[in-house]
Parts: sequence; C-alpha cells; structure tokens
Amino acid sequence: MNVFEAVKENVTARQAAEMYGIRVNRNGMASCIFHDGRHPSMKVDRRFHCFGCQADGDVIDLAARLYGLNNLGAAMKLAADFGISYDNKGRASPRPVKKKLSEELRSRQAEIQYYQILSDYNRLLEKWKTEYAPSEPGEEWHPLFVEALQKQAYTEYLLDILLAGTVEDKAALVKGQGKEVMQIGERVSGFAARHRAGRGYTLTGTDCR
Repeated sequence: MNVFEAVKENVTARQAAEMYGIRVNRNGMASCIFHDGRHPSMKVDRRFHCFGCQADGDVIDLAARLYGLNNLGAAMKLAADFGISYDNKGRASPRPVKKKLSEELRSRQAEIQYYQILSDYNRLLEKWKTEYAPSEPGEEWHPLFVEALQKQAYTEYLLDILLAGTVEDKAALVKGQGKEVMQIGERVSGFAARHRAGRGYTLTGTDCR
C-alpha cells in the first residue's frame, strides 16, 4: 500500500476539511473556500464537490488545492497530519495513529475561521452602510451606519492580511486579534439568528429594524 492508497483509505475529505478548519454542517455542506460564495455550496463527504465553482476531487485533491501542493506533497502532508506512517518506498500503515495538531495546523485553522467571520462581518457592514444611511440632511445617524463607517476599512485590512499576507503577518493577526475576531463572530451569529427569526438587528438592547 503506497502513501496515496493509505491516505485515501484512512482519511475522508470531510475529516481533512474539519482538520484544516473548514466548518461542515450536519448536512455535510460547507462554504467553499475556493471561491467567494455567501452560502454553503460545497458537499463534503468521502470526496468534495462545490455546486458553485465545480471544484471537485478526493481528500488529496482537497489538500493540494488548499495548500498549493502537488499530489505527492498533499498526500505526504495528510499522512503526517493524520499520523499515517510510511517508509521511503511509499509503503504505509493502514491504521492512522492519532496525533496532536501542530502549532502550524492550529494557526491555519484559525486563519480560515477568522477569514470566514470577517467576510460575513464585512458583508453586514456593506449592507448597513446602504440600508441605514441618512436619507436627508440633519437626520440622526443610525448606530449601525456609524459602525459601518468606522469598521469597514479596518475589517478589509484584516481580510487582506489573511488572504495575501506573509506567514508572519497572519500568525501575528491570529495571536493579536484572535479574541477580537471571535467576539465579532459571536455578534454576527447573533444578528444572523435574529434575522432568521424575523426580528431585525439588535444593538445594545435596542431593536434596529
């Protein structure tokens, strides 16, 4: 059994997706990280398939696209991350050994999670900037409109770092702004829950419809 066969036998695309920080819901759907989509469009099971951008493949293809590796590099990374041992001839053990996530892997998971949170928040800010803009001179500015003006440039700056920054810049963001981003995530989730319930937005206890 070579490294490709061992990885495919022991690791599904869903296991790898969750290991690398991609949130998969109970129906096996996830937001595709290979294109900018607002809704879960990627089915993740033993293989993965995005109904939006048509990205498709097995667990090795997923890791290869996620980390910019060739198939061999992706298979070796999966084997290392899931504790699948193999010798220099490519033979591998059919049973993976549980292994703690490395610091690098945890950081990568956080980067993906923070990018999703900040993308959702940025879309909210864009919506608020239009929806709550004053309609006439002298009108009192809505708190969510003010927040959009104050926070959008900063949010886009953080997104740029997570998308195209250096490894050091991303690590510094994860370490320095992690708590702040998670608080934003909780707030965005609260807005989404209220929206689904048809109750509008809430800001410091005040309904904003």
